[in-house]
Amino acid sequence: MNKTSRLLAVLLTASVAMAAHAQNVATVNGVAIPQAKMDTQLKALATRGQKDSPELRNAIKDSLITGAIVEQEAAKKGLDKNPEVQSEIEMARQSILFRAYVQDFMKNNPIADTDIKAEYDKFKSTQSDKEYNVRHILVKDEKTAKDVIEQLKKGAKFDKLAEKYSQDPGSKAKGGELGWNAPANFVKPFSEAMTKLEKGQMTKEPVQSDFGFHVIKLDDVRSAKVPAFDEIKPQISEFLQRKKLEKLMADLRGKAKIEQ
Repeated sequence: MNKTSRLLAVLLTASVAMAAHAQNVATVNGVAIPQAKMDTQLKALATRGQKDSPELRNAIKDSLITGAIVEQEAAKKGLDKNPEVQSEIEMARQSILFRAYVQDFMKNNPIADTDIKAEYDKFKSTQSDKEYNVRHILVKDEKTAKDVIEQLKKGAKFDKLAEKYSQDPGSKAKGGELGWNAPANFVKPFSEAMTKLEKGQMTKEPVQSDFGFHVIKLDDVRSAKVPAFDEIKPQISEFLQRKKLEKLMADLRGKAKIEQ
């Protein structure tokens, strides 16, 4: 090989080495940290609104270097061969693949605006033009409910009886208060009885539902405004995405051969 050929070979080797180095963030004890790891973290941070900058890249580089050092030390101790560690690594791998699969599915099966609008129209049709500030006392049997009503007729305080008798843990400590709600937020027997009451009235007879027997008191009524389409479009889209994913998972499980 003449001098020119040797020089070309040296230059080619140096060029390849420089190109390989350019594709790496750093090397730790001879082990390269590929640029792809930096790019992955930058992409993840960008989705959370973090802007790319030299300071951010340096911080990620330092983190990657520290991680590589600790990883190598853990391997020296044989921790990577520990069954529990291997199990956790496999679970992390499964989680990452699950997320990637879901993201790929949603990318290729986006929610159409027409579907979002149809769901909004469906939601709007169930909404009332009124909201009700209501409280209740929920008991297990009709006899107890009637006894509560009789005590209320004799002047007993609703909130005190709710604290004493109610089986609803969410409202019991608040004197039976359920706050402002649309009728659609309640089971049908409850909402039908509630909407028939005038402000300040309570049901004269127990109202039975799947939860038990209710004694209902209406504290107040106000006009309700149905949210505009653009206001809740993101929530509807998320809801439809969740439904689509639930169907996907059900379909996949239906096709899989599962033995337990």
